[in-house]
Amino acid sequence: MKIYIAGPYSADTKEERLANTHYTMDAWIALVKKGHTPFCPHLYHYMDEHAKLRGIEFSYSVWMEQDEAWLRECDALLFLGPSPGANKELAIAIEDGMGVYYNINDVPEAN
Repeated sequence: MKIYIAGPYSADTKEERLANTHYTMDAWIALVKKGHTPFCPHLYHYMDEHAKLRGIEFSYSVWMEQDEAWLRECDALLFLGPSPGANKELAIAIEDGMGVYYNINDVPEAN
């Protein structure tokens, strides 16, 4: 199953954003170990940092457009916690009738 990982990213410090990224990377690992194909939008953290080093600043809306495009390709969403972006992604998943999981342990093993 293709599973989109939604959770908080934005934070007051770079260290907190990195911690949020690592948390979702752990979820990505767990989903792969269960046999799924997860998408972790938090990995855009590294793309954003790279762009900034090049003097390029993408707006929040650009990142959310990217996220929504990938979300709509998925079968389910793993919701790791609330944030403005994650809440919007959760609403889209529910509206589109995707499976929604609120805990990694609730995600079944892939067939």
